[in-house]
Amino acid sequence: MKFTVIGVGKIKEKFYTQAIDEYAKRLSRYGKLEIIEVADEKTPDQASDTVNRMIKDKEGERILAQIRDDAYVIALAIEGKMLDSEELAAKVETLGVSGTSHMVFIIGGSLGLSEKVMKRADYQLSFSRMTFPHQLMRVILLEQIYRACRIIHHEPYHK
Repeated sequence: MKFTVIGVGKIKEKFYTQAIDEYAKRLSRYGKLEIIEVADEKTPDQASDTVNRMIKDKEGERILAQIRDDAYVIALAIEGKMLDSEELAAKVETLGVSGTSHMVFIIGGSLGLSEKVMKRADYQLSFSRMTFPHQLMRVILLEQIYRACRIIHHEPYHK
């Protein structure tokens, strides 16, 4: 299985990069992991809805340029479906058994994801109705993918 995480913006904080590197190392036992960072747009204070949509569209085009046609795309979105860890593991396993070999997870920027990205997504996943910084979300997502792999392989994991 190949997992790709596409995130808007760079991770600058050392503690986030260390956590991301640790989960990337752990995940290497279960498949290939690729992390792609696309540039974020500067969002002016009190930007209009039109400006915000243009920013999301620019970031969205950068995201879509990174997705292969045969990939199964999961967009992280507040309005998506909330799953517990076992349900996420079951989803990953079911996709793998049905022939999906490449899963792409997308983490948007501060304004979220464009309509085009949401339309391209095969599934919308929500971790919470709360908003998280994209840097932290990348760590949380990698931990949950790792946990899903442990569950699929009937290995112990912390509950």
